[in-house]
Amino acid sequence: MHSELLSLFSISVALAVGAMSPGPSFIFVAKTAIASSRRDGLATALGMGVGCALLVLTAFSGLHTLLVTVPWLYLSLKVFGGIYLFYMALKIFKGAGTSLSVNNASDREKVGFMKAFAIGVVTQLCNPKTVLVLAGIFAALSPRDIPAYFYWVLPLIGFVIDALWYTFVAYVLSSARPQQVYLRYKKSISRISGGVMAALGLKLMLSK
Repeated sequence: MHSELLSLFSISVALAVGAMSPGPSFIFVAKTAIASSRRDGLATALGMGVGCALLVLTAFSGLHTLLVTVPWLYLSLKVFGGIYLFYMALKIFKGAGTSLSVNNASDREKVGFMKAFAIGVVTQLCNPKTVLVLAGIFAALSPRDIPAYFYWVLPLIGFVIDALWYTFVAYVLSSARPQQVYLRYKKSISRISGGVMAALGLKLMLSK
């Protein structure tokens, strides 16, 4: 039981780091919150959470089934998954000093709550990087014998982490002063996120 809780905690940390790494989802939520409204930004954040839950369930269930059925896929996933995580870490490091481009707050175009929510779900589901990262995380950090409750706890964790993070993003970046504070520390956040991703890639490739 202790190892299962440790695994859940490790996966949660990895998911949080992945969610907080600046990328397409962050840009979309930020632009929606700033260019449209805080309400539409929050709707997008909720959509991101639902999309993440679906991806977690799909990646986790599919990965487990494939690894049980075709064991050699685990070795392939370790190698290619680890390399891809290192590639992501490199991109995060290289983009640490790049300024984010967001729309002018005075140029607002209302999206609508339901449309913003739907776009958030679709944006999350259509991000191939998310699927690959989730597969790498689960392969590296899941226990050997996966308990049944992981199949509903992990999607719930994914939903809560993504929904809360992007809600924070939407709330903060819909105000001018907090937006500048966050952007000021973007470089440090990106470098820490890149370091964690690189460590995760190394763990994946070296794990037995």
